[in-house]
Amino acid sequence: MEICQSCGMPLKQDPQGGGTNADGGKNKKYCSYCYQNGAFVGEETTVEAFQEFCRKKMIESGSPKLMAWLFTRGMKRLERWNNKLK
Repeated sequence: MEICQSCGMPLKQDPQGGGTNADGGKNKKYCSYCYQNGAFVGEETTVEAFQEFCRKKMIESGSPKLMAWLFTRGMKRLERWNNKLK
């Protein structure tokens, strides 16, 4: 299963089929919620801030708090955030 390398969402659940590159082409590494027009969406600069943002969005969408926490706790291992550790 391919997942967004920013938020961890399964890409098959992305209604846009992936993010977009600067040239308008599809990006298959990041979802459309995280990546548009060749850049990351939002102002979150740390993985911790992004995890909190995603947890809040999931809870607003009806996910239980525990489920939101479980789905966001592995974000540090995703490519977007892992590259910042190096």
